[in-house]
Amino acid sequence: MTVKLSLATLPDLPANVARPDYDRASLRAGIVHFGVGNFHRSHQVVYLDELLNSGQGHDWAIVGAGVFDGEKAGRARLAEQDWLTTVVEQDSGHMSARVTAAMVDFLMPSDAAAIIERLADPAIRIVSLTITEGGYFIDPASGLFNPTHPDIVADARNIAAPKTVFGIILAGLRRRRQDGIVPFTVMSCDNIPHNGRVTADAVIGLARLVDESFADWVRDNVAFPNSMVDRITPATSDRERGILAAEFGVDDNWPVFCEPFKQWVMEDRFTDGRPALEKVGVQFVHDVAPFELMKIRILNGGHATIAYPAGLMDIHFVHEAMENPLVRAFLAKLEREEIMPTVPPVPGVVLEEYCQLIERRFSNPKIGDTVRRLCLDGSNRQPKFIIPTIADRLEAGGGITGLALESALWCRYCFGTTDSGAVIEPNDPNWTRLQATARAAREAPGAWLAMEDIYGEVGKSAAFAAAFAHGLDALWTLGTGETLTRYLGDSL
Repeated sequence: MTVKLSLATLPDLPANVARPDYDRASLRAGIVHFGVGNFHRSHQVVYLDELLNSGQGHDWAIVGAGVFDGEKAGRARLAEQDWLTTVVEQDSGHMSARVTAAMVDFLMPSDAAAIIERLADPAIRIVSLTITEGGYFIDPASGLFNPTHPDIVADARNIAAPKTVFGIILAGLRRRRQDGIVPFTVMSCDNIPHNGRVTADAVIGLARLVDESFADWVRDNVAFPNSMVDRITPATSDRERGILAAEFGVDDNWPVFCEPFKQWVMEDRFTDGRPALEKVGVQFVHDVAPFELMKIRILNGGHATIAYPAGLMDIHFVHEAMENPLVRAFLAKLEREEIMPTVPPVPGVVLEEYCQLIERRFSNPKIGDTVRRLCLDGSNRQPKFIIPTIADRLEAGGGITGLALESALWCRYCFGTTDSGAVIEPNDPNWTRLQATARAAREAPGAWLAMEDIYGEVGKSAAFAAAFAHGLDALWTLGTGETLTRYLGDSL
């Protein structure tokens, strides 16, 4: 017997399911959030829910928003249960469930007029984002905002009816400027180096295409704090819904499963106040850069390291990849020999201890994170998580054998078949291009590195090109397992 999740059924939930200590009717919206997915609901919503449970921050509830029609399905699932979410934390020795109620509304995705109207409300003081690494209109090679993207150009021509998240944010800011209302803070919660600066570049860059004086006003009056966010959160499937029903007796359309660990480090730079999140574990610092570089290179780079060899060896779950001695040893060797040396000291952190923590988190057998999720969207993730590390190693004159092999593994994966011959279904927005290039690279490895929008100057390095070609040839000649064995034995 399960309880269908809703506000009305909260009192009927089983005793082993935690529920809000606050009255949802007492909350007032203070945040509009774009990108209501699993990570947002396992991270930002959980922190805010903890603050609300303490009796504070009741004017900082969240209103969801989105710009894609595909987000309407998620909205419909949440609408059926009054915007509530069950969050399940799992590791080998722990499993708990809690219902969060920090979201009070979810505007219809792609209804720009309604979203802009809400952004103009003085009660909204923060606009936050989890729109994925690929949602910021960044040129991969330069790392800079691309003002020539067709969607950006279209918004610049008709900013009164924008289609992109940055166009909608800009239209909301324009309304507030016209009405004499203090601008909201724009707070990115995505895994992008300097995510606040990147967001500012996008919003101000679009504004410059519309009105130079308005762009200057945004630059001078709107805060874009940098932040580092971290919590491993896989996609929801029938597997997770079934576990929740069987273990906790809750029928939730869209529950979130995640690891117990979570972290949020942020600059304390806000235009019009913020929730007192330091009371629930958020770390406010003067400079986020050391923390985000550590996380992006060691954790996100580590995910990329294990993803493609595991995918090529038909391994399904991430914890199963960590149980494979070759994959685990590849991660350990590459992290310590090539990735960690590019990470400067981080206040209060011992990098070796952090790396060991990452290995334990990847090994969590309960989380159900999939290798395919880690392999997703390499064309956007590699330029952020791997290629800058290669550039730093080349500049320092350090070895890049392992990093070149990681890149070769990505190329081999994009060919579209595993070592066993199984078909790899499209797993990147640019899959058609990547697959064609990977097939050309089998005979001419330089074709892969010639993707200048991804590799930039790194692809022009003779040393890297030679190491990449050698690694790719080994993968085709020897297979993934034997290639990893030779790399681990320093004989590749």
